[in-house]
Amino acid sequence: MLNKRVIPTLLLDNTGLVKGRNFKKHKYVGDPVNAVKIFNDKEVDELAILDITATNENRRPNFDLIKNIASQAFMPFAYGGGLRELSDIEMLFKIGVEKAILNTAAVKDLSLVTAASEIVGQQSIVVSIDYKKTLFGGKKVFTHSGKNNSKLDPIEYALRVQDAGAGEIIVNSIDHEGTLKGYDYDLIHELATKLDIPVIASGGAGSLNDFKQAVDLGASAVAAGDMFTFHGKHKAVLITYPKYAELENLFKGQNNE
Repeated sequence: MLNKRVIPTLLLDNTGLVKGRNFKKHKYVGDPVNAVKIFNDKEVDELAILDITATNENRRPNFDLIKNIASQAFMPFAYGGGLRELSDIEMLFKIGVEKAILNTAAVKDLSLVTAASEIVGQQSIVVSIDYKKTLFGGKKVFTHSGKNNSKLDPIEYALRVQDAGAGEIIVNSIDHEGTLKGYDYDLIHELATKLDIPVIASGGAGSLNDFKQAVDLGASAVAAGDMFTFHGKHKAVLITYPKYAELENLFKGQNNE
């Protein structure tokens, strides 16, 4: 196991994988089961799959597809998207998912986080916080795949999420997502300083150095999408992952949390 987790994040649109930039202009990049099989071969430590259309289409998760993915995944597998009720979360764990990722549902009702963590364990409940800068300055949490401004401050909301019983948070910059220009390091550092639960950096990673910088600033794990699905300036689709030795050397001296 690596000292720090490096988590490929795959975006699901119905039954296909997609990738975009700033939560827009998504393009098809492949079949989720095939991608999982490739990541198996590359000995990935953990994988996250987010259905980005389930909430906006007001539908439940595609449990048949998720079960198929989980049956093929040889690594811990986290899922988010369309989770609205405790029964949805319980179903995930029945079909082999190790972690549930809540986003819009948590903003609507933090008691769902509390109830879920009490049933399946705090370590299995993750809250993803999507945020971006607004026209009036400052950063706000957005729901519904970046479409709705909740008007919540990401730092204040993260503290509430922690108090509600989440085991860790994913902090995802909409402004940085898909740009390959690095994470929002200032917010990552502030959250890591103020929270007691693990912070997963997401949105904007373009190099191994971005992983290292986020971890040096306090992130317990790093997540990326483009880095693991595209290759070259023309963004040809290529499922890839750094060699274990590269990551081990990158995080040398870091401790597990």
